[in-house]
Amino acid sequence: MANEYPQVMVIGGSDSDGSAGIEADLHSFFMRRVYGTVVMTAVVAGNSYGIHDSFTLPLPFISKQFEVLADDLGVKAVKTGMLADADLINTVADNLEKYDFGKLVVDPVIVTKHGALLLEDAAFETLKNRLIPLAEIITPNFYEAEHIVGRKLKSKDEIEAAAHELQDLGAKNVMLKGQRIGDGQETVDDFVLLEDGKTFWLPAQFFDTDRRNGTGDTVSAVIAAELAKGTNVEKSIRIAREFVTNAIGNEIQVGHKYGPINHWANELPKE
Repeated sequence: MANEYPQVMVIGGSDSDGSAGIEADLHSFFMRRVYGTVVMTAVVAGNSYGIHDSFTLPLPFISKQFEVLADDLGVKAVKTGMLADADLINTVADNLEKYDFGKLVVDPVIVTKHGALLLEDAAFETLKNRLIPLAEIITPNFYEAEHIVGRKLKSKDEIEAAAHELQDLGAKNVMLKGQRIGDGQETVDDFVLLEDGKTFWLPAQFFDTDRRNGTGDTVSAVIAAELAKGTNVEKSIRIAREFVTNAIGNEIQVGHKYGPINHWANELPKE
């Protein structure tokens, strides 16, 4: 029967060096054995040194991608990546409300792991008001969480309070990814708040490496892949965290500077 195989969608931009964006998502989908589909919103000319140019696709074309996929496929989960501006976020939200693509994972690409702001204020407000309320789970990094709640997070208590504020915006579940500092850091501690009120910290080994491109994309993509297969949210989060830890801890040498994580590390035999 058509569409029995688990299918998942990514809404985001294409990264030409394959380290992040929809390419990292598709790597993740493949490794978790789900069929990946794409609503492409932008294309980026980039490599390990940085982003050199980008182009956002026309909004009617983006909407047409939603329409034709909804007409044919059986997508059971969807994740968002970087969305360039308020008009694009509104277009995405309109289509997610119009068509049933299953559970939504929002990776709110607002601030990089190094603290650089990626989203203008108008787009940020639209993200909060239109997209986050649709989310089954939101997966901000530490700096994105600070930006959303509007203050610095200086303790575990403050991080936990911020997660509750993110849930109050409408997201059912929250995975607030830990701060990556370096200089002797041993773990990266993520905080999880589930829809039923359950909370827990999820520590993972810290690797002081420049081979971390695509980490956030991969976490949200693996969660979406597992949700499409019917895995519950907590188990999906735990699978994603272990997957990314393996991918960072087993480097591949691609590019000269800030390289990708190694999705294929998850096929390596455990010692």
